[in-house]
Amino acid sequence: MILIATRNRHKLEEMRLALEGLGIELRSAFDFADLPDVVEDADTLEGNALKKARETFTITGITSVADDTGLEVDALGGRPGVWSARYAGEGATYAMNVDKLLAELSDVPIDRRTARFRTVIAVAGPEGEWMVDGVCEGMILTERVGDAGFGYDPVFRPEGYDRSFAEMTMEEKNLISHRGKALKAFRDAYPTARPLS
Repeated sequence: MILIATRNRHKLEEMRLALEGLGIELRSAFDFADLPDVVEDADTLEGNALKKARETFTITGITSVADDTGLEVDALGGRPGVWSARYAGEGATYAMNVDKLLAELSDVPIDRRTARFRTVIAVAGPEGEWMVDGVCEGMILTERVGDAGFGYDPVFRPEGYDRSFAEMTMEEKNLISHRGKALKAFRDAYPTARPLS
């Protein structure tokens, strides 16, 4: 059994789809009403992912998988990065974060809007802790395009494609996305991964 340490329904659905066929029972934070939310106060994606996995495992005793994802925009010096989910402030909606990003890039020409999504997945369980990651290079569009996906998907176009993430099906996105690549690395490593030393 693996517990996916998230209450983000979009993220949970992506992870469930990508981890099908591993022969393990998947649970989520939704299955544990008393499980507290983990405060994501680390200054790196690795730190947040490992903290969520570690604390969830400590409380439940179930091998726990957690991720943290950041959008790194070159013209903004790598921001929003680890603050991507709360870029417009605590409690910010997806729309508020995208609005802030587009406003900050309003004077940046299209050829300088390069960016990448990066996901780190951490696992904590009886055998120890380990991490994998995935990166998807692309660019930030000047306006929202498409209505699928979530977060920054409507303004992120992956490298080599003429559609935003929000114009792709979840299956298409999982094949090329940062989270999809990290989940593939997880699938390839599980259950033979060596714990962090």
